[in-house]
Amino acid sequence: MRDQAGPRVLLRRLRELMAEALEPQERLDRIVREIAANMVAEVCSLYVLRADSVLELYATEGLNPGSVHHAQLRLGQGLVGTIAASARPINLSDAQRHPAFAYLPETGEEIYHSFLGVPVLRAGRTLGVLVVQNRTMRTYREDELEAMETTAMVIAEMVATGDLARLTRPGLELDLRRPVSFSGMSFNDGVGLGHVVLHEPRIVVTDLFNEDSEQELRRLGSALGSLRLSIDDMLSRRDVAFEGEHRAVLEAYRMFANDRGWVRRLEEAVSNGLTAEAAVEKVQSDMRARMLHMTDPYMRERMSDFDDLANRLLRQLMGHGPEALASTLPKDAIIVARSMGAAELLDYPRDRLRGLVLEDGAVTSHVVIVARAMGIPVAGQMKGAVSMAENGDAIIVDGEEGRIHLRPQPDVEAAYAEKVRFRARRQELYRELRAKPSQTAEGVHVDLLMNAGLAVDLPQLSESGAAGIGLFRTELQFMVAATFPRAEAQERLYRDVMDAARGKPVTFRTIDIGGDKVLPYFKNTSNEENPALGWRAIRLTLDRPALLRTQVRALLKAAGGRELRLMLPMITELGEIFQAREIIDREVRHLSRFAHDLPTSLRIGAMIEVPALLWQLDELMRSVDFVSVGSNDLFQFVMAADRGNTLLSDRFDPLSVPFLRVLKQIVDAGQASGTPVTLCGELAGRPISAMALLGLGYRSISMSPASIGPVKAMLTELPLEKLEAFLADALSRPGAGRDMRAELSAFAEEHGVPL
Repeated sequence: MRDQAGPRVLLRRLRELMAEALEPQERLDRIVREIAANMVAEVCSLYVLRADSVLELYATEGLNPGSVHHAQLRLGQGLVGTIAASARPINLSDAQRHPAFAYLPETGEEIYHSFLGVPVLRAGRTLGVLVVQNRTMRTYREDELEAMETTAMVIAEMVATGDLARLTRPGLELDLRRPVSFSGMSFNDGVGLGHVVLHEPRIVVTDLFNEDSEQELRRLGSALGSLRLSIDDMLSRRDVAFEGEHRAVLEAYRMFANDRGWVRRLEEAVSNGLTAEAAVEKVQSDMRARMLHMTDPYMRERMSDFDDLANRLLRQLMGHGPEALASTLPKDAIIVARSMGAAELLDYPRDRLRGLVLEDGAVTSHVVIVARAMGIPVAGQMKGAVSMAENGDAIIVDGEEGRIHLRPQPDVEAAYAEKVRFRARRQELYRELRAKPSQTAEGVHVDLLMNAGLAVDLPQLSESGAAGIGLFRTELQFMVAATFPRAEAQERLYRDVMDAARGKPVTFRTIDIGGDKVLPYFKNTSNEENPALGWRAIRLTLDRPALLRTQVRALLKAAGGRELRLMLPMITELGEIFQAREIIDREVRHLSRFAHDLPTSLRIGAMIEVPALLWQLDELMRSVDFVSVGSNDLFQFVMAADRGNTLLSDRFDPLSVPFLRVLKQIVDAGQASGTPVTLCGELAGRPISAMALLGLGYRSISMSPASIGPVKAMLTELPLEKLEAFLADALSRPGAGRDMRAELSAFAEEHGVPL
């Protein structure tokens, strides 16, 4: 390959070979012969990685043909194994002097000195190794290395299509086909069984330079017009128009699609000689390079949005519209993506989606908000899932546990199929319980409330049979908007929430941002080292009182003629409650002066999340109308364990003796003062931990809507007096090393309480 024609000739020959009707082994044999001839190499060999981490020789030109399917190297063994393990090429003039060199006598390769090996990669995953060798000591040139890497990409597609599976000996599998499981995070509850649909919106642009800039500018303008129309069409669809916060996400997309700065950069690139497609690719690449190292969650979300728009624009330019999806999508599609924009998910036919898997993202990502509105299970932070998956692979998404099972073994698939059937039967049972009173076996009433924060949550209030909304997270409305929600928009949402509640109590938590809850348009420039313990929640809103005043005014107006329950988050000192009361009282006086319809009663509460309040409980109970325990934050602060740290996630148990004693102390203080106490963290949503809370004395707990059925089923069978006596005795004994979770499970089993 002495000039630039070499790589082009080789790739043309490979395309011809891929198009011919050949048996897999013959195709491989001819491919390695073509490469050897083109590279003027005496040896060309292909090794393929098996599921048992062994690299098997699948084809060779120049080595002993009898060693094909017999010569083997372990991952990391020899030069070939080193390339596979590191996913990096090796270029040597004298391979035998390299410390990793391993001689396989059956191949006869000892007479060859120069060596060039490249990994066969697909989506960053090693599928094998491609090697050329010569007897003379020569160093392969850079253009030869590039040609080999390009050739390896073609071979990777051949491996991925499954053509080579027929060459695999019985009992062995290629690495691409082995079962694999991933653990990440649960972004939306549910279980989905189906087949992989890789979300691969990226289109490779090959035509880079234009011959007529004016014509390309017209093409770009036309494609931008089509893009904007497609977003307008999504906003007008019946299933999107009135379903709450994910509409705000699409409104943000419309704003980005009309962003003049973005469009101007595209037009400049076309004017400088690029095609419209190449201009989109260049502008997006430049933006990604600038934003790649930013850690700001808002900027990462914007990058995903702009990626989505750029890919949609490329598809418009190249004639690959979303309409083709409906005809090619399986009926049980589970989308697997590194990241994706919210609008892209809406391109998929809704009735065929069974789940979503994301390598990146967060529970508040726009695409997750849309998926939740669509009612599909979502598992996120599944690093490596895209490179391990292939279109059509069987896959299971466990949205309850935050796990996925790719190419599951039959017994795993059968177990999950039964789990899906069981969930369906169980949901039917829970629906039957919906109208029954929430009371224990002895008739003690317990309020089972639900947590919410999005308009899409509201229908679940009646469907779940919840007694009310124990926690409405008002900050979610702020987090999905492109700018501060206007007072009118806030008032409209709060009124809709109270209307949907139909007289049931609703507790609104004032805006709780900071820490991991980042507003796109509100920057904290202090660069906090530990934002969870920093400027957030009530601390932030007292320092920026206009935020709190606007929200309180909207809440007061929305609750006109009804009771309003306001809860203040992350209170540390009682003085913060008094400062907040002054702001609230000022807004009440303002609205009264202008004859607005005010709430019939105003009840103000505080969240117990900061351990400092444990030494102010008596004064706290006298200062508020109710309290709510935020068990998630309280637990992480009591245990000094970041709840987002995977190294610590299983280290400490919320059902340990120390934390149960803390929770007991709070509920006892509430009972002593006559102040209502609710717990609204994750503890309330699991039957075993909800059982513990009831045994401690809690009579009001708030959870996700899906948890109310299982907790109610437990509640109706619970002998509360026996449980209270059991826990009183257990917590009075020394707690070191005690497994309270096991003891509670044993109690439930002994008394027939379903967990």
